[in-house]
Amino acid sequence: MRRVLAAVVALLVLVLGYGALDVYDVVPGILTRDAAHSPTAGSPPATPTGSGATGTTTTGSAPRGGATASPTTVPTVDSAAQPLQPASAGAPIPDPAALAAALRSEASDPALGPVPGYLVRDAFTGQVLLQRSPDVARTPASTLKLLTALAVGTTLDPHATLPTKVVQGASADAIVLVAGGDTMLAKGKGNVSAVEGRAGLGDLAAQVATALQASGTSTVTLRLDTSYARGARWAPTWLQADVRAGYTGGVSMLGLAGQRAIPFRPAPRDPEAATASAFVAALRTQGITAKLAPERTWTTPVAAGATVLGTVESAPIGDVLALALDDSDNALTEGLARQAAVKAGGRPTFAAAVAFVKKTVSAKGVDLSGAVIKDTSGLSSGQKVSPRMLSDVLQLGADGSVPAMQDTIARLPVAGLTGTLAHRFTTTTTHPAAGIARAKTGTLTGTSTMAGTVIDADGRVLSYVVQADRVPAGVGTLAARAALDRFVAALATCGCR
Repeated sequence: MRRVLAAVVALLVLVLGYGALDVYDVVPGILTRDAAHSPTAGSPPATPTGSGATGTTTTGSAPRGGATASPTTVPTVDSAAQPLQPASAGAPIPDPAALAAALRSEASDPALGPVPGYLVRDAFTGQVLLQRSPDVARTPASTLKLLTALAVGTTLDPHATLPTKVVQGASADAIVLVAGGDTMLAKGKGNVSAVEGRAGLGDLAAQVATALQASGTSTVTLRLDTSYARGARWAPTWLQADVRAGYTGGVSMLGLAGQRAIPFRPAPRDPEAATASAFVAALRTQGITAKLAPERTWTTPVAAGATVLGTVESAPIGDVLALALDDSDNALTEGLARQAAVKAGGRPTFAAAVAFVKKTVSAKGVDLSGAVIKDTSGLSSGQKVSPRMLSDVLQLGADGSVPAMQDTIARLPVAGLTGTLAHRFTTTTTHPAAGIARAKTGTLTGTSTMAGTVIDADGRVLSYVVQADRVPAGVGTLAARAALDRFVAALATCGCR
C-alpha cells in the first residue's frame, strides 16, 4: 500500500507540479496542505492507553500486516489550494523570539503535563530556535528507536537482504531450514513489491522439491537451524503483560508475515515452530512429505559446505528498518539491533545490543551522558534520554552528514498519511502539518513523545523533539497526542520572522 501511495504522489508531482523539494531529502515532499485524508469509516481507534495499575504500555503501534490493516484512502489534492513553499536551505531561518511567541500556547498546553521538554532546530544549520529543559533526561518511549536506527543503519548494509535457506542434512532424506533473520516470510509465494512477505515459503518449497525430486526423494525429515543470532526471546525489563497484550512480540530470527504483534493480537510465543509447520505444509503442496525433527535439534548449526537446496531473500535491510520505525514494531527493531550487534562482534543478547547502540551512537558524536537505556526499542520502563540527545541524532540525518540517518528521516511516518501518524493531524488546527511533517512517535503510560522534521510556512526545514513524560493521569494518551500534533502544526504554519 505504501508503494501505491508513493506512486500516486509521484503522479501528482508530474501532473500538478506541486513541489516541496528538499535538497537534503529529509521532508515528505510533494503534497498540498489539503493532501492528508480524514480517518476512513471503520478505521481503528487510536492506540489505547495502557492501564497504570498493571503497568501496561503502548508504543504508538499502527495496524500492520495483511488482513488486519485498515483501508488506506488515497490522498486528494484541492486544486484551489496554494502549493507549499519549496523546502530550501535558502529560505529564511525563523526568528527565535518570534517562534517562541507563536508557540507560547502550544508549548504550555496542560495536556503535555507541567514540565515537557522540547528542542526545535534549524535542520540545515543546527541552530537552536526554541528549547525548554533540553538536557533533562526524560522517558523517550519509542523515540529511542531513532538511536537504534542510527546504529543499525551505519552497521548493517541497507541494501543487503536476509536469507532463509534449506540445505541438505546428514543423509539424503534429511533437510535443514536455516534461519537468517527474516521474520516476515509469506506462507505461500513471496511478493516482490512488499516488505512484509517479500520472501515466500511457497517459493522456497518449490526450489527444494525440485532438488529433492531430481534425486528421487519424496519423504524427508526436516529440522531447523536457529543458531544465527540466537538469544533470549524477551528482554528481562519487559512486562509479560505487554507481551500478552500484543505490544511486542519476542525477538527471533525466523517468523511469518502477518504474525507480528499488534495491540490485542499477540504474536506466536514460538514463531520458529509456526514457521516450521508452515514450511511442512508448503512442501506438501509440492509433493514432498516432511516430518519435523525434535526441537532440541534445532540449535545445531548446519555443517560447513552443506549443499544448498533453495534460498529466498527478504526485502533490503533498509526497507525492513523503515517498516520497523513506521509501525513502531518493538520486536522487529530489537531483532535488527541484535543482528547489528553480532556483526559488530557482540553477543546476541539484549544487553549486548544496548551496549552496541550506545557505543555506535556515541562514536557519531552524540553525548549520551546521563542516558539510561535498557533496551533498543523504548518499551522498558525507567529509560531516560534527553531532548538534546534525540535532536543530535536527528541532526546527523537532517544536515546530511550521515547518509544512513538521512534515509531514516526521509522514511519516517508522514503526518496524516502513514504509519503511526496515519490517523493523526486530521483536525482543523493540526491539518496544516498533514503531509509535510515526519516523526517517530513514542507512547507509554503517562508519556507521549515525538521527534522529526517539518517545513515551516517559508519553506525552512525544522527538526523538533517534544517529550512529555508527566502527562496528568486524568488527561490520557489521546489528549497528549493531540497537544503534540498542535505543537508541530504551529511550527508548520509559522514563518516567524
